[in-house]
Amino acid sequence: MGKEEIRKEIEKLREIIHHHDYCYYVLNQPEVSDQEYDALMRKLEELEQQNPEFIAPDSPTQRVAGKPLEAFPSFTHARPLLSLSNAFSDQEMIDFDNRIKRFLGVDSLNYVLELKIDGLAVNLRYQNGRLVNGATRGDGVTGEDVTSNIRTIRSVPLRLLGKRIPHLLEVQGEVFMRKPDFERLNRVREERGESTFANPRNAAAGSLRQLDARITAERRLDIFVYGAYLVESDYQPVSHWQLLQFLKELGFKVNPHCQLINSIEEAIALHREWEEKRKDLDYEIDGLVVKVNSLEYQTRLGSTSKSPRWAIAFKFNPTLQISKVLDIKVNVGRTGALTPVAILDPVEVGGAVVKRATLHNEDEIRRKDVRIGDWVLVSRAGEVIPEVVRVLFERRTGEEKIFQMPTSCPVCGSPTVREEGEAAWRCINLNCPAQVKERIQHWASRDAMDIEGLGEKLVDQLVDTGLVKTIPDLYRLEKKQLVALERMADKSADNLIRAIQASKERNLDRFIYALGIRYVGQFVARILAENFGSLDRLMNASQEELLAVEGIGPKVAQSIVQFFSNRENRALIRQVLELGVRPKEMEKKGKEKGPFYGKTFLFTGSLSRFSRSEAEKMVEERGGKAVTSISSRVDFLVVGANPGSKIDKAKQLGIPILQEEEFYRMLGL
Repeated sequence: MGKEEIRKEIEKLREIIHHHDYCYYVLNQPEVSDQEYDALMRKLEELEQQNPEFIAPDSPTQRVAGKPLEAFPSFTHARPLLSLSNAFSDQEMIDFDNRIKRFLGVDSLNYVLELKIDGLAVNLRYQNGRLVNGATRGDGVTGEDVTSNIRTIRSVPLRLLGKRIPHLLEVQGEVFMRKPDFERLNRVREERGESTFANPRNAAAGSLRQLDARITAERRLDIFVYGAYLVESDYQPVSHWQLLQFLKELGFKVNPHCQLINSIEEAIALHREWEEKRKDLDYEIDGLVVKVNSLEYQTRLGSTSKSPRWAIAFKFNPTLQISKVLDIKVNVGRTGALTPVAILDPVEVGGAVVKRATLHNEDEIRRKDVRIGDWVLVSRAGEVIPEVVRVLFERRTGEEKIFQMPTSCPVCGSPTVREEGEAAWRCINLNCPAQVKERIQHWASRDAMDIEGLGEKLVDQLVDTGLVKTIPDLYRLEKKQLVALERMADKSADNLIRAIQASKERNLDRFIYALGIRYVGQFVARILAENFGSLDRLMNASQEELLAVEGIGPKVAQSIVQFFSNRENRALIRQVLELGVRPKEMEKKGKEKGPFYGKTFLFTGSLSRFSRSEAEKMVEERGGKAVTSISSRVDFLVVGANPGSKIDKAKQLGIPILQEEEFYRMLGL
């Protein structure tokens, strides 16, 4: 096959894959099986690898590509992205309608009603039908260029569809994270001993600002577009409704619940409906957006310095309720971490009955001064995670009890310890039943060995009946043992056995992550797999060899060496290998740098989310160094509340100063 034929074959494959991406991720109507899609992608990857001169930025193979960035460049929007004014009552909506009618001199108006997605606003720029930039809203004029991360979102078209493609197009949309993906992400972070996100919006924002696009790709973000600024286009819609239909024609994902309505009274009625129905969605909304349909009217109405006059956000009532803390219990996680949980007098919050709310750790309990018997304000953070917002101190009677973290594990009775510099207390018994269950669930999780069907309830049964005491026992299970379990049908047993067998062939990075080594998440597991290539080399690596890998800091290296030095851990690995588990070795890749690698950080002032020692540990885990004194060798000074004199010295030395939230963004939080 000549070069021109190869180029045409590559282009044909790209068009086919773009079409199938649109069907799957936008229309939710797949036309081919996963196996057929994977075969097309493999063929394209092979042709591009053999003919690198034909690789293009809009190729489906380039959604996740490139090295981590040092920082995001700025991006100036072609037109300012204004925020919406808010309404919280029916009367405010009626006033909005009357105000517009008076201004336009009309008696009636059509509106477009959209769900207000609780995510992160972005702007996408296309030239000649190809995505060239993706940016955050920023201050409305200038945002951060996060193109590499935008490309990882499968519902974002890399090239536009249809025949009416504008020469230049800027599209506005909302990037968000679906509730199941948010819960999965927090579960994984909690298992790794990392801080969890408060709600899906924060998770989406943190994910989109990752300097390593590979991490963003793992977070499963999605997008709905809701507006556009067209330039040099042969087609110009005359209404917002036509614009939305045109965006769908071009391959964008528009929310299916958008409606064309004939009065503000319809908007008010639909607002009442959606306040109830929103709990049935698998993503968060915090209100409705009402927009004048006519684009001519929108132009005539114009904008204030902050908001367009032709649109308004009709917000839902906040989901806060008062409840009483009946007790405080402690959960035990995979790593032995003890997490306090408030047991509440049941209360409905945001359409769901809440009986428990996380208190995170001992420091958080002390900071909020939560006591057994307190009346507290409860929210469902992001409509998902119940959380104690604050104590209603004015209701205290003096009979409330101060909670103390237990000195022995509530599950197995073993001693608990809190290491210096850490927020969590831990059970030190590796055979604690609670830890065993959590470790097995982690091993079977989707991002680890991916054993489909092995959920929490089944793990409870397997451990409680004694069928599974350790991870290797999973690979010794027989069908006759499974069918004897409660609610385990013949077919379900077959499926589970097949899923367990299939897990024997996972890649090395998944296997490393499944081991549950402290501080080793998915990203670090991949770095280890790519740099050491085989399990045997990793198991026998010295701390010096680990530290030579970019992105591996002292704490991580020490944890890995300690893990593989443990006889029980080595015995577990030996057993699963003898039972047929064969982690697929990975090709050794070149070293990649993260934003912390080789950098020196100094902290001053009080941090709101972590202790200073915890923040220093996070820096070291990512290949950086934390110091306690100011000098010209410091790369960044991180400033919390009430900073000391170090900030003045840093300014004199020209050391970059990071505010606390900027530091968290670097961490991807």
